[in-house]
Amino acid sequence: MLDDAFAFLCEADRLKSVHRASVLMDLSRPENSAEHSWHVALWAMVMGASDRAIAMILIHDLVEIDTGDQPIHLDHDVAGLAIAEAAAADRIFGLAPDGARLAALWRDFEGRADAAAVTAKRMDHAQPIFQVLQARDPIPDHVRIVRDNLSAGRAARFEREWPQGWQAAHALLSGQEVAQGDLARRLAFLAEADALKGVLRANRLLDGSRRENSAEHSWHLALYALVLGGLAGPGVDPGRVIRMLLIHDLVEIDVGDVPLHSAGGQAHGSAAIQAAEEAAARRLFGLLPDPQGQQMLTLWQEFEAAASPDAVFAKALDRCQPAVQNLRSGGAGWVEYDVTLAQVESRVGPWVERGCAPLWQWLHHGLRAHFAGS
Repeated sequence: MLDDAFAFLCEADRLKSVHRASVLMDLSRPENSAEHSWHVALWAMVMGASDRAIAMILIHDLVEIDTGDQPIHLDHDVAGLAIAEAAAADRIFGLAPDGARLAALWRDFEGRADAAAVTAKRMDHAQPIFQVLQARDPIPDHVRIVRDNLSAGRAARFEREWPQGWQAAHALLSGQEVAQGDLARRLAFLAEADALKGVLRANRLLDGSRRENSAEHSWHLALYALVLGGLAGPGVDPGRVIRMLLIHDLVEIDVGDVPLHSAGGQAHGSAAIQAAEEAAARRLFGLLPDPQGQQMLTLWQEFEAAASPDAVFAKALDRCQPAVQNLRSGGAGWVEYDVTLAQVESRVGPWVERGCAPLWQWLHHGLRAHFAGS
């Protein structure tokens, strides 16, 4: 079962290399579909969406591994694209041990089958609009596309479906600020969160092409929780674990990533780093309206404390994913930091075994084989 689960999860890594027409809010580069999926899932979480809607968002763009992104301002062969995406869904979800469940979830999203799917679609269509309009210096062509989208495109429905969002977008289009209130604060938080896409980590993508960033990592971890949630122990709520993992690294916007194997492993959990991360969490979640900001801060603190069943499982996944990234990319990150099997066993093993013993047994087998051959 775990071999199949990781065949799917490692194939999903390719979504991090699918470029979109949209760009990051600092205009530094194109956004990719994995970090887009993370950001849309965060949008859904902030806007009060259900666990089912968030799960749909985590997988909604996986078909782009085969079909690529389809910018809304370009003409498409709609029927041909639908056939290609269905074939991609069959192939990609067919790798997973519970692929039928994931494929059904994707089809429900595509068909707007229920209220969760309608919400998920709204978040997917809203995030690119505000990513353009809240940028420091919006690109004129992108602003034009947004204007057309809101007036006659797929986002025109916001006027009746989500009037508050529609009004906020039009205020920004007119060069005005969004009216003060809860939505304005949520939009400010979500715009600030875009910076996580620029935080680079020590490990690399599976193809070795570049370093992973923390937004992609957060999406991948949430996908891990969606796929591996059935392995969690009693009392674990996989939906709640997903929410934890979507926000767990936001503090890195202020603090940066601290590699697990840097400085002998000591800096990662040092008092100074912990204090800086706590301050970052209070600043970032403080952008949100109360009590939502406090609730998210509490959820982040629960993850950091790693005492509750949900947090223990979330931590296990957080330690497992970078190890898998290294295993499947030839151990490039471990070579860079001169990491030994004993170090991985001591710094990763207890966390993964505590959260999911079968997962550690599977991972440990791969670790021993890797280091024996290196």
